[in-house]
Amino acid sequence: MRLSVQTDYALRSLMFLAAKDGHHSIAEIARQYGISKNHLMKVAQKLAAEGFVESVRGRSGGLKLARSADQLNVGAIVRIMEDTGTFVECFDPATNQCVVTPACGLRHALHGAVEAFLRYLDEFTVSDLVEDAGSFKLLLDRQ
Repeated sequence: MRLSVQTDYALRSLMFLAAKDGHHSIAEIARQYGISKNHLMKVAQKLAAEGFVESVRGRSGGLKLARSADQLNVGAIVRIMEDTGTFVECFDPATNQCVVTPACGLRHALHGAVEAFLRYLDEFTVSDLVEDAGSFKLLLDRQ
């Protein structure tokens, strides 16, 4: 299983904001991670729309966490950022073209695996991902 680039960028952005106080620009976050500013802009818009971050325009604006890092559940973030409902073709009855679906156990097995994966992620918050915020910040600042 592989998370999308958007989910990766979302989690990394939230971790960045958890480790550093104040507002931070998308350009700053992108530069410190060495990632695409354009991709990160789309991710930031979704994070703001979903209430994970606050976005403030202007000279002293930028992004900051909308809630404390210990209130941001990793499983919830992944569910919002990923389309786990169509993990494989047969998960979506409207578009499923697989002829063996009625006799196949793959959908059930994969559905259980995805659910177990997400339940495990539910045990973590963004705060857990940056337990050593000082070291995390130091590594970011080296960039």
